[in-house]
Amino acid sequence: MQRNMVDSKSDPPTFHEGDEVVLATGSHQGTLGIFLRLKADVNWADITQRSGNVRSHPMEWLALAAGLGRGPSEIKSGANKL
Repeated sequence: MQRNMVDSKSDPPTFHEGDEVVLATGSHQGTLGIFLRLKADVNWADITQRSGNVRSHPMEWLALAAGLGRGPSEIKSGANKL
């Protein structure tokens, strides 16, 4: 008899190009940026940091930055120090 198994884990957030993100964990916790793309290894993503540098970070470190009161222009200008 076949059973339907429900995964009790919640789905990770889905990020889209241009989303404001924050490094919620990891060695650079609190860093804000703009989501660019997933890497070939979908466990990693590129973000543009406030300095303009593009860096790769583990997806598990990323969270949406919604509610922080900082828009993309502030992230690019560096006016977003946490």
